[in-house]
Amino acid sequence: MRIEISIQKQSLTLFDNFGGVKAKYSISTAANGVGNEKNSGCTPLGNHIVRAKIGVNAAPNTVFVGRRPTGEICTPELMAEFPSRDWILTRILWLSGLDIGFNRLGNVDTMQRYIYIHGSPDSTEMGKIGSHGCVRMHNSDIVELFDLVSAGTTVLIHND
Repeated sequence: MRIEISIQKQSLTLFDNFGGVKAKYSISTAANGVGNEKNSGCTPLGNHIVRAKIGVNAAPNTVFVGRRPTGEICTPELMAEFPSRDWILTRILWLSGLDIGFNRLGNVDTMQRYIYIHGSPDSTEMGKIGSHGCVRMHNSDIVELFDLVSAGTTVLIHND
């Protein structure tokens, strides 16, 4: 299996081991565009792997902060109480860059930037930019993807 993320199409495609499309999802990447530098708020380009899978068996809409469940479940009321929170929900696929000097090590390290593929509130619009650098997905989609991939799955992020 391998994942390909198209910034231009705002889509994530999961390919099987024979190159066939296993699943395709609408996503949301960074409002700041693409870029690999630390603190840029951009979605990094290049070759990555899923370094870690976080949230096995977590309830839908489980809120994560620092990759740990807070004990909260995201609701419209909770979102109104914390309007500026960057909602990371349900499951996390933590990415690590493979291209030294481009998206790995130094000031461009994807893993040290805490770049994830993760769930978002159901009200988050997919198919257009809007994240703080991560790849956002609908909760049902991230659960499906999470169950289909393993740690070590390759992820290519490109800007067509």
